[in-house]
Amino acid sequence: MKLWVLRHGEAHNQAPTDAERELTGAGRAEVLRSASHLQGVALDAIYASPYVRAQQTARLVHDALGHPEPIRTVPWLTPDQSPNAVITQLQAMKLENVLLVSHQPLVSALLGVLDNHEHPMGTASLAELDGDWPLAGLMTLASLRHA
Repeated sequence: MKLWVLRHGEAHNQAPTDAERELTGAGRAEVLRSASHLQGVALDAIYASPYVRAQQTARLVHDALGHPEPIRTVPWLTPDQSPNAVITQLQAMKLENVLLVSHQPLVSALLGVLDNHEHPMGTASLAELDGDWPLAGLMTLASLRHA
C-alpha cells in the first residue's frame, strides 16, 4: 500500500468556527506545489476532512491531477480524531494508493503511529508512506515534502 498524507494549505485565522476557515491565496499556491509531486500517481481515492480548508485543498489536488473519482468526505479525518481510528478505516478500504487530506495534530500523530517516528507537518506538507498494510509501526516514510 502507498499512503499519501497531505495537510491542508495555509488558512485564514478568522472564521465563525474552525471548520469554516478557508484557504488563503498563499495556501492555494502551497497546495498546488504539493499536488505537483503527485503527478503521474494513480490514486485509487482521495479522502478529505469535511472542514472547508481540507475540502478546498482536496479539490485543488483533485482538479490538478484530473482525478476521475469524486473526493470522499469523511468525519474520521478531522483534527481531533485518533490515529488508530484512521488506521481502522484504512484497513477496511483494501485500496492500494490513497491520499488523505487532513489537519494537525492528526497528520503528525498518524505518521508517528504508522512509522514510529515523529514528523513535523507544516501547511501543505505531503508525506508518502509505503507498507504491506496500514498497521502501527509497519509503514515506512518514503518522502516528506514541505510546501
